Amino acid sequence: MLKMIPLGGLGEIGLNTMVLEYGEDTLILDAGLMFPEEYMPGVDVVIPDFQYLKDQKQRIKAVILTHGHEDHLGAMPFFLKEFNVPVYGTRFTVELLKEKLKEHNLLHSAVLHKVKPGEVGQFGPFRVEYIRVNHSIVDGIGLAIETPEGILVHSGDFKIDQTPVDGQVTDMGRFAYYGERGVLALFSDSTNVEKEGFTLSEKEVRKTLEAIFESSTGRLIVAVFASNITRIQQIVSLAMKFGRKVLFSGKSMKTNVKIAKEEGFIQIPADAEVSESAADRMPDSKIAMITTGSQGEPMSSLTRIAQNRHKSIKVKKGDTIVLSSRFIPGNERAITAIINNLYRMGAEVIYEKVSDIHSSGHAYQEELKLMLNLVKPKFFIPIHGEYRHLVKHLHLAGEIGMPSENLILVENGTTVCFKGGEATTGDRVQTGRILVDGKGVGDVDELVLRDRRRLSGEGMVIVLLAVDEQTGEVIYGPDIVSRGFVFADHSASILEEAKGLVLEVLDEISNRSHIDWADVGKDIQRGLKRFIFDRVERRPLILPIIMPV
Repeated sequence: MLKMIPLGGLGEIGLNTMVLEYGEDTLILDAGLMFPEEYMPGVDVVIPDFQYLKDQKQRIKAVILTHGHEDHLGAMPFFLKEFNVPVYGTRFTVELLKEKLKEHNLLHSAVLHKVKPGEVGQFGPFRVEYIRVNHSIVDGIGLAIETPEGILVHSGDFKIDQTPVDGQVTDMGRFAYYGERGVLALFSDSTNVEKEGFTLSEKEVRKTLEAIFESSTGRLIVAVFASNITRIQQIVSLAMKFGRKVLFSGKSMKTNVKIAKEEGFIQIPADAEVSESAADRMPDSKIAMITTGSQGEPMSSLTRIAQNRHKSIKVKKGDTIVLSSRFIPGNERAITAIINNLYRMGAEVIYEKVSDIHSSGHAYQEELKLMLNLVKPKFFIPIHGEYRHLVKHLHLAGEIGMPSENLILVENGTTVCFKGGEATTGDRVQTGRILVDGKGVGDVDELVLRDRRRLSGEGMVIVLLAVDEQTGEVIYGPDIVSRGFVFADHSASILEEAKGLVLEVLDEISNRSHIDWADVGKDIQRGLKRFIFDRVERRPLILPIIMPV
């Protein structure tokens, strides 16, 4: 029996991880992360729960990475700490992974293999062909996987751009080839299923950028995803055309450009690039900066520039700043705050809502239909999207004539079993999200997050007192300290009353033969909780610290 088990990426954006099993062999496709949502204060990144795989370490043949975006390879350092298995990916993808593994001191132990589109790999019963796809990062692939039960096709993250500036056209011929042979199941990207028509070509974005270069008289600062090498190449080419030198700003930007140059994905003449110090000595009309921070990331170069915290780059009146990306849902507030700050500093800001300066890397409806029609799968399982995206993608498949009984809606953890040309859903396996906070992996749970949310929203009240262990007599305190609760002037009377309430609790226990100080702390906590809510209708985190001596 052939099994497909998604551990992440279905019903959410991010965490893309798929497991394929046949007999005693397992193949894993991608291992991505997710950036924390607003209700996860203090969390750095989120990774999938790999618990299901721990009992079958010896069965895992390999991990195949479809491309280098964080939501597809970002969890690999955490994965490789537990599973020492070979990893396969294209040149650019593997080089990006190497940089991550260096940060985790894992590069020396990792077994990494570079593959090319058109090549074939054999992993136990799985024969895999790597198929070129066009996406917003170079060197992306889809997969055709031949198994004893039939052929599976994984689209990867893709779009169908007939005029890509990098020449990396999605290889529809290979997808059609497998469609003619007969495909058991297609797993296809659902991210942009709500968008009608076709995606904008990168060549159209170039026209917009060229018009901006032509009309700008001051410095040009373009914020773009560091992984979007084709967009960066376009900006470099335009800078050269209009007599500007290029300055790269941001750690990830410099790293990715360095890798892309070494692997031949970007061409930058030696005399085209300048340092920050050299740029300061040049006329503004001769400078084009390419920076990170198009999503308002707190530590990105553009954010620091907008907050006047960048050590060497300051906004000048007459600067034109371009955010060459879309507003990713959830980031709107941070991005608009940056735009407003840049306008306050005298810059002109151009962004997606006012100009065509971005093209998505994910297929729109007509491209998704084309993929379905070329592959002609018996069964269709939408992947890579929130729940509504998966449902709408199924509707789209129905519109082109696929029978409803062959459309399978799957969420994380659901096992899909293929046997004798039929597909059924089986048992659910353990899945979930593991929160990474600094060096801690999985040690932040919902209780910790709840306390953090209370601290950020309601503040904290700490009760300090020292007591005689035997008699319960107060030796020191109670002292009550508040942070983020109410203004000091307003809280003085409240906190004085709170001290009296604490003393009342202590009076009640003075006659007990045995005193459990943990229970006393809970009594103080409950009493203060009621008291504070009655007075100010707030629920701060209350932390009694009792020191028996």
